[in-house]
Amino acid sequence: MRLNIAINRKLLSKLATFFVIFTISTSFIGCKESVKLSEDIKKIKLDVQIDRFDKEFAAARPEDLPVLKKKYPYLFPKQYSDSVWVAKMQDTVQVELLDEVEKAFSDFSEEEQSLELLFKHIKYYFPQFDAPKVVTVTSDVDYSNRVILTDTLLLVGLDNYLGPDHRFYVDIQKYIRADLDKRFLAVDVASAFAKKVVPAPDDRSFLAQMIYYGKELYLKDRLLPLVTEAQRINYSEEQLAWAIANEEPIWRNFIEREYLYSTDNKLGPRFLDLAPFSKFGLELDNESPGRIGRFIGWQIVRAFMDRNELSLQQMLNLPAEEIFKKSNYKPKK
Repeated sequence: MRLNIAINRKLLSKLATFFVIFTISTSFIGCKESVKLSEDIKKIKLDVQIDRFDKEFAAARPEDLPVLKKKYPYLFPKQYSDSVWVAKMQDTVQVELLDEVEKAFSDFSEEEQSLELLFKHIKYYFPQFDAPKVVTVTSDVDYSNRVILTDTLLLVGLDNYLGPDHRFYVDIQKYIRADLDKRFLAVDVASAFAKKVVPAPDDRSFLAQMIYYGKELYLKDRLLPLVTEAQRINYSEEQLAWAIANEEPIWRNFIEREYLYSTDNKLGPRFLDLAPFSKFGLELDNESPGRIGRFIGWQIVRAFMDRNELSLQQMLNLPAEEIFKKSNYKPKK
């Protein structure tokens, strides 16, 4: 079986431009259709506290260490002596790292507004949610843990958002570097929240895993309505255009290869995990974006929600099989 995908670069570019315009247009339409929702969210009272630990540490001298330790005890593990932190204050690499973060985030107001809007949307859909205190830090570019979210605290490693072409990232693979941009900061926080409220897959099948990620992405639809679809899935506009243009043959490939109910653990790395491209085993693999299975799961969940009157929380707790059967999912040819 051959996956019939043949999209040239010029067409992809046009598609990408079209979908940007389409997203903007539908955003305006969506705004008109959801005035009440927007007004209700605006009315939510929320106190967002942001502490710039990175700035405070950059400006601190050794004699300031006791004050920092008292204010941020969770950032200073007791097994490390003060000499470790003093050495870090004076380390030239750390100083340069903090300098670069300061250049990129000297003004944090835009990020603060994005986080506040995200928290308000979370509060609207999950009334028991209390906004965590936000603390910005540096993490030695620990891009696998860009944000850490607990019930009361959100740690954001700003050195992971300096832009994909920053010199600090030169040894990091390109497909990973693509995510190291400040436009994904609120998206990453939404992902961290999603992991708290989206139940783990109910079985090991490829379909259940796709729908698990589809639930997460649909949740982002609700929590990040002003963010582009491409950002929600950490794609470029061109990658999103490729996925949309090839949705039908991708789905046909999954059906004909009998992947849906397979528990083959190799399918995750091929179609769900962070990767430079998805792995169909064809020459055109390099043209595809990674995590294409998540995109398909997203469309299944969207189709289900379009056809069924359920709350967001009810959907999140439904088994994958029920969502799939009641979605009547059929990609456009």
